[in-house]
Amino acid sequence: MPKFLDFLKTLLFCAVLAGSLQAQAQALAQPAIKVVYHLSDGIGQATRAIGNIRNHLAADPTARIVVVTHGAGIDFLLDGAVTTSKQPFSGSIGDLAAKGVEFRVCNNTLVARNIDPSKVVLEASVVPSGVAEVARLQAREGYVYLRP
Repeated sequence: MPKFLDFLKTLLFCAVLAGSLQAQAQALAQPAIKVVYHLSDGIGQATRAIGNIRNHLAADPTARIVVVTHGAGIDFLLDGAVTTSKQPFSGSIGDLAAKGVEFRVCNNTLVARNIDPSKVVLEASVVPSGVAEVARLQAREGYVYLRP
């Protein structure tokens, strides 16, 4: 009888282990969550967004994040931009870009504000329209919309 109980314990352990491994495999097989952060309100919003994105990646390092900016939202992506406490954004932008975060700047805003595209930080790309880019990411690529 003791051998039978040992066999049952081993069988139960194997079943629990197999279930755990299957759950882990399913979690790994899930596609990354895609999120678009929409910024249009300037330096304060950008500062909040940087913190939100850091926290987001800490909780879900596999998340695919795109930051789309237009209007005053582009300001933190211009060369030399600083936070309200006079800290440069460049370090945070570089760190997040190294983690896969993409930054996109609205060309319509650049034109309307007479800003040369060469003033945009290297980590960011220019898109024809910020609002059209947000809509495209949501409608065609399945991104979740967040506005910090």
